Amino acid sequence: MTAQGTQRGGRARWFWAGLMFASFGVIAALRITDAIGEATGFILMACAMLLIVPLTRAGLAHQRTTGHLSPAVARYTRRFMIASLGYMLGLGIAITLSERMELSGVGAFAIALLPVLPIFAMIWTMARYLIEEDDEFLRHRATIASLAGLGLVLAAGSFWGFLETFGVVPHVDAWWTFPVWAVGMGIAQCWMSWRDRAGTES
Repeated sequence: MTAQGTQRGGRARWFWAGLMFASFGVIAALRITDAIGEATGFILMACAMLLIVPLTRAGLAHQRTTGHLSPAVARYTRRFMIASLGYMLGLGIAITLSERMELSGVGAFAIALLPVLPIFAMIWTMARYLIEEDDEFLRHRATIASLAGLGLVLAAGSFWGFLETFGVVPHVDAWWTFPVWAVGMGIAQCWMSWRDRAGTES
């Protein structure tokens, strides 16, 4: 693979990541300002998460050219993609049923689990990757990215929570925590890749 091909792969990855994060931002702004309803926000978020498919493909291509594609990464990607598709399917079914049926009690709890269980699968997938990854460098990068995502969730959640307590901003549903964590993890991974590339070119 030539250096030009590697650069194209990096640009493709940045493009899809930027598009996905921008979509999350626009959807969040629309939801916070009540320009769209909760159900519409769910649907748009699920559609935005479809961008993870081309982003993952571009990321795998880039890792392959840079020698960072380990068997554990390949397994992680396959599991995460399956869980992501399960999340979008479960979310769509849950929204459809909640709009067409009057749910309460156990029924409402069961419907709410449809998109939640795939999220649990995503978390398990990331934990399994850290266990299965033999390359200490790749495991370190994944750990740092996960901690960065966690830090963003804690900081944003605490900051917004206090603003909400004092009536400065509207209420935001707690299910946003996982997308925010994923955004933070993605930003950290992109930053580490940029730092490595800048160090190599200097």
